[in-house]
Amino acid sequence: PKPNLVLLMAGGFGRRLYPLTRDIPKPLLRVGNKPILESIIEQLAEAGFQRFFLAVHYKSEQVRTHFGDGSNWGVTIEYLEEGKPLGTAGALGLLNHDLVDAPLLMMNGDLLTRLSFNQLLEYHVAHGGVATMCVREYNFQIPYGVVQGDGVLVQGIVEKPVQKYFVNAGIYVLEPRLVKQCNIEQSKDMPDLLQANVEAGAQVNMFPIHEYWLDIGRMEEYERAQVEGVDLKSR
Repeated sequence: PKPNLVLLMAGGFGRRLYPLTRDIPKPLLRVGNKPILESIIEQLAEAGFQRFFLAVHYKSEQVRTHFGDGSNWGVTIEYLEEGKPLGTAGALGLLNHDLVDAPLLMMNGDLLTRLSFNQLLEYHVAHGGVATMCVREYNFQIPYGVVQGDGVLVQGIVEKPVQKYFVNAGIYVLEPRLVKQCNIEQSKDMPDLLQANVEAGAQVNMFPIHEYWLDIGRMEEYERAQVEGVDLKSR
């Protein structure tokens, strides 16, 4: 078993998926024949992760009832109850920092991906740094001809150019010293925590995900996941 703890964010309201989330918390919405969060836990257990913490808030009793202590999946699951929504990094403050003595894997509880988590860990260790953030390439096409100019002069016209960006994929590996920066009940999002570290001169790496990745935050993604019926088992 790996010494790395896993923290899964499962406390959000899922407002963009209402009315599906009126009675069921988002991580328990089913894709295929099982809840999203169950697919994630099975995938991580198969990769050798053993000790899980679920940050819960909205309808947390349903999450606790479904997963219990994790023994049905051969893992241990403990719960971090957010008294108020703490943002994606705030839950790190609820974790007993003395338990974190190896890089921690943190992930949003509404993602489906075929990423190799072992490769991600190896990449993080090989590159050093306080954190590794997974990213996806996102392309955006401007639907017009873009005019480049200087004053009154046209210098060039580019027809419908495609802009490429890296976007946050909601999966992180964090060194213990970074986890220990998070105080109890302090509301904070991961991008803010990482940005503060970058500005302070710390090394934060990015790991591009080329494999399947779907963030089930909106109805159109939820419906897409139903159609695709994703199998996340390692091939």
